[in-house]
Amino acid sequence: MSKKRKSKESTNGKRKVPWLLLTTCVAAAALIALITLPDAPTTYARNADIVVYKTPTCSCCRKWVAYLRDAALNVGVVNVSNTQAVRTRVGVPRNLASCHTAVVGDYWVEGHVPVDLIQRLIADKPDEIRGIAVPGMPIGPPGMEGPNPVLYDVLTYRNDGNITVYATRQGLAH
Repeated sequence: MSKKRKSKESTNGKRKVPWLLLTTCVAAAALIALITLPDAPTTYARNADIVVYKTPTCSCCRKWVAYLRDAALNVGVVNVSNTQAVRTRVGVPRNLASCHTAVVGDYWVEGHVPVDLIQRLIADKPDEIRGIAVPGMPIGPPGMEGPNPVLYDVLTYRNDGNITVYATRQGLAH
């Protein structure tokens, strides 16, 4: 066997895959997946009614974004590696944290808040409220439907730091 031929074969006699071709194919596939994600931004954040900051792999966040879009909200999505920095920037207290943070007008919306309550917040424009939240990840709010849904509170975070109940809802099963 010639030296040239040995360099093109692996030790088991099969032809090696060129690394440049392989890495190019993997990079192209990753780019296509990123472009075609179901929650990829369809609007620029500056033109959106509501901007949702979420991690790219969170399925319940994708469901909540789809739920908002089904309700005819113009939703911008910003995928981030960690949502804590966004929560800190907009002022969401740690005890109200959930898996995604949205910004609508002068308010933040944390977690799986029902759309009618977001619309009420936008319509009423209360001066004393900084944001509303469904803390944690209870079973039953939009995007978190599941077996054995629970009764959950949507809370307000007021300018004075007080937290009050904005609404109480029964969760939905899927």
